[in-house]
Amino acid sequence: MSVGEEVPAAPGRVQVGRGEASLYGQFCPVAMAAELLATRWTMVVLGEMLSGSTRFNEIRHGVPRMSSALLSKRLRELERAGVLTHHNGDYVLTRSGRELAPIIQGLGRWALQWVDSDCSLSNLDVRLLMWNMRRNLRPDPMPKRRVVVELRFPELPSEEGRYWLIVAPGQPVDLCSLDPGHDIDLLVTADLRAMTSAWMGMTDFQVELGASRIELDGDADLVATFTQWIGRSGLAA
Repeated sequence: MSVGEEVPAAPGRVQVGRGEASLYGQFCPVAMAAELLATRWTMVVLGEMLSGSTRFNEIRHGVPRMSSALLSKRLRELERAGVLTHHNGDYVLTRSGRELAPIIQGLGRWALQWVDSDCSLSNLDVRLLMWNMRRNLRPDPMPKRRVVVELRFPELPSEEGRYWLIVAPGQPVDLCSLDPGHDIDLLVTADLRAMTSAWMGMTDFQVELGASRIELDGDADLVATFTQWIGRSGLAA
């Protein structure tokens, strides 16, 4: 092997700091992990992938405030490090990437317990909320037919504050930000903070419904089973 040639990592090992000076200059494993994982947006991207997103646009939906250029850069860095692979348009976590699941989930649980909820709820993002609500919605309690739920957030401009969830048997839940033209089975009118808080488990849907911060109008069965099918964040428990 010639001078300056990169030494390949052992099979299955994550590579950190290839071709550049160590950020922390420490042999501590925590420092080495931080060099890869503590860069801006990296943990959030990994959290989105651990939630099931594999295509670039899917991941992009889960990090709506991240630029496409930076997302591409982070994905390349994780691929070079051996945390994910990229094949036929799919970004798939390797074993090392999948084993980050309890670490990232643990950080989320820690934040829900110890970070001031007012701080969390000062960063409201309706696009991110709706993307995650679509993913965690539970179709089983709903009627076995196409169901269209419109969600309105009156404090937002009309072009930003209306979304439609379309649930059909045997089909993935569809999310639209433009009127799909279907009859509405249920209209949900909500304060964005209240919906986010209840979905994250910081408050309870029944509390927000009782306070009229979330209001339901439409199919009686959908109203009665709302708290069963609306779903919550995976960290809400």
